[in-house]
Amino acid sequence: MFRQMRRKKQELEQEENIKILQNGKTGIISVLGDEDYPYGVPINYIYLDSKIYFHCAREGHKIDAIKKHNKVSFCVIDKDIVVPKVFGTDFKSTIAFGKAYIMEENKTMPIIQAFTKKYCPNETIENIQKEIDKDFSRLCIVKIEIEHLTGKQAIDFVRKTAIKL
Repeated sequence: MFRQMRRKKQELEQEENIKILQNGKTGIISVLGDEDYPYGVPINYIYLDSKIYFHCAREGHKIDAIKKHNKVSFCVIDKDIVVPKVFGTDFKSTIAFGKAYIMEENKTMPIIQAFTKKYCPNETIENIQKEIDKDFSRLCIVKIEIEHLTGKQAIDFVRKTAIKL
């Protein structure tokens, strides 16, 4: 169903892909947009229970695209260091392929709370709840059920050369 990576020695183990998803702050979701043009947009997200969640407005290009065609890809870059002396890049990234679903409002509170733990760890519970109450009616939570997860890292010579520089 999904293509195998051409450069197998650069492929990340699944544990490393999951670690990248757990630790990342921003990813790029790609959907099939207007007139079937690819549409990629950066978003904040959480990885929870082997799924990716993000929040957005209830209306807009991204939501319209997901309603039309729910297959998506989601990319997170863990490392991106350009090494001019070797004309290369030391990188590590992961891409999840899956289906996006708009969650029912009555099931979103645990996800919203997980967002606040990740992105506002030092904020008081009162301030967090005030913000949630203020914006909840406009908030949409989207869940991506991952069907395939793959990751890639720089070739060995670039990484070794970058360390010596």
